Amino acid sequence: MSTPGTPFDPQDDGAQMSFDGRMSYGDYLKLGKVLAAQAPLSDAHDEMLFIVQHQTSELWMKLALHEMTAAKTAIAQDRLQPAFKMLTRTARIFEQLNSAWDVLRTMTPSDYTTFREALGQSSGFQSYQYRAIEFLAGNKNAAMLRPHAHVPDVHAWLQKLMAETSLYDEAIALLGRSGFVIDETVLKRNVTEPYVANDSVRAAWVEVYRNTEAHWQLYELAEKLVDFEDYFRRWRFNHVTTVERVIGFKRGTGGTSGATYLRRMLDVVLFPELWDLRAEL
Repeated sequence: MSTPGTPFDPQDDGAQMSFDGRMSYGDYLKLGKVLAAQAPLSDAHDEMLFIVQHQTSELWMKLALHEMTAAKTAIAQDRLQPAFKMLTRTARIFEQLNSAWDVLRTMTPSDYTTFREALGQSSGFQSYQYRAIEFLAGNKNAAMLRPHAHVPDVHAWLQKLMAETSLYDEAIALLGRSGFVIDETVLKRNVTEPYVANDSVRAAWVEVYRNTEAHWQLYELAEKLVDFEDYFRRWRFNHVTTVERVIGFKRGTGGTSGATYLRRMLDVVLFPELWDLRAEL
C-alpha cells in the first residue's frame, strides 16, 4: 500500500515495467512505423489534420475489407451467423468513418488553401481500398481501374475483385439455394458488370419480408445489408458536404469536378431490390 501523498507506482499493482528484450505495446502495434508515417509537405498547421484523417480512414477501410471479404465467404458457405456479425461490424466501421468527417470539417477554406498545392494531383478519388470496397459491395466499373494502372500489384488485385462475385451476388445466390426462383440471367450474369435490378430478385425479397418467421435468416441478412448501405450512403453524403464546405465547387486535386462528381455518386444504389420492396409492403 502506498503512503498517502506519494505517487502511485503501477509496479506495486503487478504491472510489468521492464521490456528489455520483450514485446511491448508499441512493438506489437508497430507504432514506430505508424507514427512516423505522417510527413507534411508544408508548414501549414492543418496539413497534419488532413494527413491523419485520411490515414486513419484508410486503416478503417482495411478492416472493412477484412470483414466484408469474410462475410462474403461465409454467405457463400451458408454460415450466416458469422456473416451477420461481420456485416454489423462493417456498418459500425462506416459509422466511425462518418465521425471522422466531423473532425475534418473543423478545417476552414482558408486553412486548406495554406497547403492544398502541396497535394499535387493526389486525391481521395485514387484510394484503391475505397475502390475495393465498392467492387466488393457490387458497384463494378472497369473505368475505375485506370487510376491504379501505375501500381501493378494493386491493379491486379482490383482486377481480381472485379472478376469475383460481390456480397450482393452471394446473397442472391443464397436466395436461389433457399428455394426461391431466381432468373438464370441473374445467377449466371457477368459479375464484372454493374448489377441491374431484377424482378425475380425483388419478388424473392418481398416474400422474405412478408413472411419473416419462415425466412428469418434471410430477413436478417437483408437488414444487415441495408444497414451497411445506409451507413455507406451517409459516408458519401458527408464526403460531399465536407468538400462543399471546404472548397465549394472547385475542381478536385485529382482533376475530378469535385463536389459535382461526388454528388453523382449519391445516386448509386448497391442493393436496389432491398430498398424498392419497402414501397410494396
